[in-house]
Amino acid sequence: MTSKQRTLKNNLVAYSFIAPNFIGFAVFTLGPILFAFILAFLNWNGSGNISFAGLSNFKKLIADASFKAALKNTIIYSIGTVPLTMVCALALAIVLNRKIFGRNFLRTVSFFPYVASLVAVAVVWNMLFNPAKGPINMLLTYFGVSEKNLPGWAADKNWAMITVILFSVWKNMGYYMVIYLAGLQGINPELYEAANLDGANKWQQFIHVTIPQLSATTFFVSIMLTIDCFKVYDQIYMITQGGPGTSTLVLVYHIYNTAFVSWDLGYASAISMVLFALVLGVTLFQFYMGKKRH
Repeated sequence: MTSKQRTLKNNLVAYSFIAPNFIGFAVFTLGPILFAFILAFLNWNGSGNISFAGLSNFKKLIADASFKAALKNTIIYSIGTVPLTMVCALALAIVLNRKIFGRNFLRTVSFFPYVASLVAVAVVWNMLFNPAKGPINMLLTYFGVSEKNLPGWAADKNWAMITVILFSVWKNMGYYMVIYLAGLQGINPELYEAANLDGANKWQQFIHVTIPQLSATTFFVSIMLTIDCFKVYDQIYMITQGGPGTSTLVLVYHIYNTAFVSWDLGYASAISMVLFALVLGVTLFQFYMGKKRH
């Protein structure tokens, strides 16, 4: 066997290992993405005839009040969730990186909401934040909040988005805590020793050692969190179903309603393209800012 034949054989073996994954990606991910892009310029209800729509699906976005509300709510949700989750995850990681009693147990408890069934935790969350007889409002009453000033949480349009944000932060911060924990354990302890010898207190060490050393981890967490926030659906469905009114309606939930309730697949694909462009733009901006800082 010549060296050329041996190289070809090795390449075929390598390709045979990646082929199942690539075929699955092409059929179940790449194919639907390309079809959705094409469908954005068509009219189709899922069963009838397909007709060319041109840019009419995109023009409908301008007059669609639900789309505007969904876009606004998605941005508000992202702005509220991303920084709060990062702060809570980092604070949790710093505490659980120290040698404290029951550290491993506390790490497990912190991570549990992320792996727990969404249906189960959403039901518990709704019970805890029930406006009429939930323990949270009972606790607020105990501390002197009058009954008329108690938050309506998911049942109140002014509090519904706050409720969803708090739920998302609580559910996901354990996962990002693990990522920050790995980043903290990768910091050279000698940096803290040198800072201590220079007279830096704990806060100064955190600002000038911990934060800079975690810049790559923070960048990764911010990217992943932003993408997750823009494509949020399950939390909204389980907690508020987009209500009250359109107060928690987000883009992915609006896409679902348009596609599988109204059966306007072309228009739903057009909204999907807007979401894709939005996520791509925000991600590229984050990469640009990340490179600029370095």
